[in-house]
Amino acid sequence: MKPVKTAIIGCGGMARHHIRQMLKQQDTTQISVVCEPSEKQLAQTNAIFEEAGMTPPPNEPDIEKLLQQYPLDAAFIITPHVYHHDQTKACLEAGLDVLLEKPMVMNAQEAESLIDTMNQTQRLLVVAFPGSLSPQIRKAVSMLTAGDLGKLSTIDAVVWQHWKEGTSGTWRQDPPISGGGFLFDTGAHMLNTVVDLAGEEFESVSAQFDQCGTPVEIIATIQGKLKSGAFVSMHANGNAIENTCDSMVRIFTENSILKTGIWGERLELMKTGEKDFSPVAVPESLGVWEQFLAVRRGEIPNPCPPEVGHRMACLYDAIKASAAQAGMPIPLGNL
Repeated sequence: MKPVKTAIIGCGGMARHHIRQMLKQQDTTQISVVCEPSEKQLAQTNAIFEEAGMTPPPNEPDIEKLLQQYPLDAAFIITPHVYHHDQTKACLEAGLDVLLEKPMVMNAQEAESLIDTMNQTQRLLVVAFPGSLSPQIRKAVSMLTAGDLGKLSTIDAVVWQHWKEGTSGTWRQDPPISGGGFLFDTGAHMLNTVVDLAGEEFESVSAQFDQCGTPVEIIATIQGKLKSGAFVSMHANGNAIENTCDSMVRIFTENSILKTGIWGERLELMKTGEKDFSPVAVPESLGVWEQFLAVRRGEIPNPCPPEVGHRMACLYDAIKASAAQAGMPIPLGNL
């Protein structure tokens, strides 16, 4: 099997995290070129290759030239949110399969556009939500849908991070570029994973935001009701103490409690009559790129297609509308 010739679009901190994982998969992956206009970000990225004893790939900061000049199979897009739609559309139309960082797009209209482009080009588009792509969340979903754990009662989720100060002065707090604040950025993982686990549509959501003196939401609380009548509670705190970033999701059913995280970082189960939680065995994973390649090879169905990005955009829009009306419940259509 030939390594997948890949372009990395965007070389910021998150990209460097992914590149480190990709370099562990050189039998399946060849990073052929990167696309990064910032010399500072490029230098930090090149250092990763040099530390691994490799020559850094060439950089072509113009994505149109890159797509014309380099023979490629796939692209991993890891840029500020506002660029996701146009860059993904260009890569799909150039015949590439795409793994796209979350949140997929800025709004539902952009999501619908990418779904149309994917269908027209017949290329693969996977949204890089590590929760949806993790064996832990996929296993939890299968356990919940199998019915052995009983009817869903409630879901409780929280995510926290020293995000406000950590992103101060960056594009992440600039709404025209970021599309939102902590809930739309790190909190997007929570929104997406909770909907995966719920396995059904929201009937309504009610939310309140605190911007903590910034242009974007830093703290958010959300109360939701699913179509089945089950309740969902979500809490995002982007003003947590220094050096913290973590999450917890608890799913309560008639016969059990499941514990996991928004990134799929754990999975534990306690059933009726048991005194403590036990870990649920799942296959090991090297992260979203490994799972993308498994989808691309047809080994697993796509757990995170662009429809998931559309779902998350619609949910965030309803949450934002509720927060703008002091927590007024907002009904939702199909997600």
